[in-house]
Amino acid sequence: MTKFELTGDDSRAAALPRSPEMMRAADTALLVVDVQQRLVPAIRNAERIVWNCRRLLDGARVLGLRSAITEQNPEKLGGTVAELAAAYSDAVPAKMAFSCGACGELFADWRDVGIERVLVCGIETHVCVAQTAFDLLAAGYQVFVAADAVGSRAAVDHETALRRLETSGAVLTTVEAALFEWCERAGTPEFRQISALVKESPPQTI
Repeated sequence: MTKFELTGDDSRAAALPRSPEMMRAADTALLVVDVQQRLVPAIRNAERIVWNCRRLLDGARVLGLRSAITEQNPEKLGGTVAELAAAYSDAVPAKMAFSCGACGELFADWRDVGIERVLVCGIETHVCVAQTAFDLLAAGYQVFVAADAVGSRAAVDHETALRRLETSGAVLTTVEAALFEWCERAGTPEFRQISALVKESPPQTI
């Protein structure tokens, strides 16, 4: 018998501890970066990115995750697009710096409630998303980037930024993977709502 085989009462042993490489609803926050009215039309696959960001916001609300939306120079670039604004009711900090690290009060509040991990989505991958992720890493957060919920105007900028983020320590994931990771288990009312989000049909134009 190998050390991994179970016999008798061993079959009732406790579950393995949750890996620190995975997000938890209790210590993870969602950050939606600059998905704004005058930026979105120029972004490749914009409709899918907005749809995916909205599903993350809905999932965060269902599972009780902290979440935040930021806006880059909203006087020039407009406010957050309607689909996301409708899914979010808190104040939206405005910034002029590309990195959301400039929104210090937001991160101070998250630190106070034990946030250790941040899932980042939004636009543009190679500018505000990347600079935010690098600053979060430098501040000691574990950073996840939803690869199907970020985008840029040019494919080369988006793809190069994802490679740079990954080699710098950010963890690339997807919207569906993140939703189920936050949820952790089936058979709960929350799971049924997350499952409904996963089953949504993407925008028809894609």
